[in-house]
Amino acid sequence: MSNPFDNALRQLEKAISHLKLSESQIERLKYPEKIITVNFPVKMDDGKDVIFHGFRVQHNSVRGPYKGGIRFHPQVDMNEVKALAFWMAIKCAVADIPMGGGKGGVEVDPKKLSKGELERLSRAYVQAIVRDIGPEIDVPAPDVNTTPEIMKWMVDEYIKFKVKSEKLKLTEKEKSKLMGTFTGKPVEYGGSLGRTEATGRGGYYILMTLLKKLSLKKRYGDKLTVAVQGFGNVGYYIAKFLYEEGFRVVALSDSQGAIIVGNLNKDNLNPEAVMKVKKNLGSVDDMKGVRTISNDELLELPVDILVPAALENQITGENAGKIKAKVILEMANGPTTPEADEVLYKKDVIIVPDVLANSGGVTVSYFEWEQNLHMQKWSEEDVNGKLKKKMESALHKVFEVSQKEKVDMRTAAFMVAIKRITSST
Repeated sequence: MSNPFDNALRQLEKAISHLKLSESQIERLKYPEKIITVNFPVKMDDGKDVIFHGFRVQHNSVRGPYKGGIRFHPQVDMNEVKALAFWMAIKCAVADIPMGGGKGGVEVDPKKLSKGELERLSRAYVQAIVRDIGPEIDVPAPDVNTTPEIMKWMVDEYIKFKVKSEKLKLTEKEKSKLMGTFTGKPVEYGGSLGRTEATGRGGYYILMTLLKKLSLKKRYGDKLTVAVQGFGNVGYYIAKFLYEEGFRVVALSDSQGAIIVGNLNKDNLNPEAVMKVKKNLGSVDDMKGVRTISNDELLELPVDILVPAALENQITGENAGKIKAKVILEMANGPTTPEADEVLYKKDVIIVPDVLANSGGVTVSYFEWEQNLHMQKWSEEDVNGKLKKKMESALHKVFEVSQKEKVDMRTAAFMVAIKRITSST
């Protein structure tokens, strides 16, 4: 398995080869400012204490507080968390929001926990990192296997600690500011309208802006075909928005399997109907009237747009030569390895990199943080309007650098971000 942090550094090195930076600037970009490793006990339903292992990596804060999700996954490791924190620093700078990069994780399979155990785990993790987070220090958010409800537990635990340790009597304004320590909360508990769909909606705005620039709809017709690998929150919403726009969604997958329409030239999958089946029966491959294929086969389908929205290292040097899509919209973090990048660039496949394509989520997280800090509540229309403006601006800037410097869009995105980060030091 490719080391994600090594991949991240290789992406960085490719970008800095086009820039004039000092040694100290390069070193600050490469290495996290702080790495937190925690081991903490959680009482299980049978009364026994179990020790869990967790991380928080704080990569770069020159543009603002660290920002990044917390994932609960049995394969979480330090290299993965370091890479994700680094990518988040780049992503925030690409989207031009005043935040840095961070990431957290706990080695756990949350599906094996009861709801009570999950809540106690969430609160215990906050207690373990509580002195290293805060609305002006580090602002975590949901990620793989973490939810708005988990964020609610976490921010509640954080506020309890602050009140008890500092003997505070909070005003509503002070409480609202502390609520800004976590984003992705339920709307009724300080969350932002539009946050649930934000990553998918942001990717949709990015793709539509790119297609206009490239005139792809004119070249290939209005019914562009799409295959989406990964059918969680992000994969579902990007598929839904593209379907509603008139694209033909011809293949979808989740961790259990993948499905494809009977006829790639005319059939279509309705993401809402597929999601109902997944929720009721457990997987997309329980859908009737479709064929089942493997996730590997999905990646190699002859579609116009491929959307990897699952985990890292899905498109590699081994399968990149078999990719037939014209555009790859990276809605997952790190789905394409550097070896695959080289192969696809030579094939004229356009990759919209993760640090650009999925930056809608962190952008609306930033909006949520802003609302909490200033005791505001924006309408969903306002949130979506501000998101659209941010995404279009980011795409235009990255595309401009890509064309001017004759580099792929990932390298261009890194160049844009690095210039913004280094100019803030």
